[in-house]
Amino acid sequence: MTRVVDGETIILDDGKAVRLIGALAPRARDANAAAGGWPPELDTIKALSDLVLAKKIKLAFAGRRTDRYGRTLAHVFLADRGQQDWVQGTLLANGYARAYGLPDSFACARELLAHEAEAQRKRLGLWSNGVYRTFPADHASELMKLRGKYVRVTGKVVSVGRTKSATYLNFSNDWQSDFTVRIGKKVLAANVTFDHSLDSLTGKTVVLRGWIERRNGPMIDIADPSQIDVPEAPDAPANVSERNSISPNPIQPVRLPADPI
Repeated sequence: MTRVVDGETIILDDGKAVRLIGALAPRARDANAAAGGWPPELDTIKALSDLVLAKKIKLAFAGRRTDRYGRTLAHVFLADRGQQDWVQGTLLANGYARAYGLPDSFACARELLAHEAEAQRKRLGLWSNGVYRTFPADHASELMKLRGKYVRVTGKVVSVGRTKSATYLNFSNDWQSDFTVRIGKKVLAANVTFDHSLDSLTGKTVVLRGWIERRNGPMIDIADPSQIDVPEAPDAPANVSERNSISPNPIQPVRLPADPI
């Protein structure tokens, strides 16, 4: 490992750029701050540097291998001292990143969300910063200001609408201007049980995650079922992986996922 570019990109000895899929690092643009001056971003870069610089690593792949910039998409594991600490899990469990995925690249989503939930519960790292709070679905004007940003939104589903191309979760009766969630037919076809469960969401409070787009009002386009969480649902995120009880580093390392990639 030769260099850390930012909180989610590393450069290997052979010059290959690797993007840590599944762990979204804070960026100055999250808070409309000046580049290079956003403390959560700097904290994550330091944490990642402490974890991987001058260390041997292993890469694991599932789904897409590259992003649109040609970077390798991988889960990264430290291979030093006979251990295989999971870098993404470690960043999430310590509040240095948020769980996310890209289309065709949501491997270990449940594990990633479980580690994020642990940090959120303890208000670690970025979870003590109001910029990363969960936004109410009924504040459409506030959500519209977040266009292009990755956020968490919570609200009660007023209705579920279906068309030939997609299913929509509506959070008010004015679906043309208020917050909406869209799930395209490709996602529905690949997740039949999830598709069948959507009609039962009417009247339930859910938590969504994704990038805010503008489709009439603010909207999140769902690429994977893991982007929708029903807090009272019995199918909760997986338990976090086993963690070291003692570490000389203040960053608590996380071991391999329970379900290997």
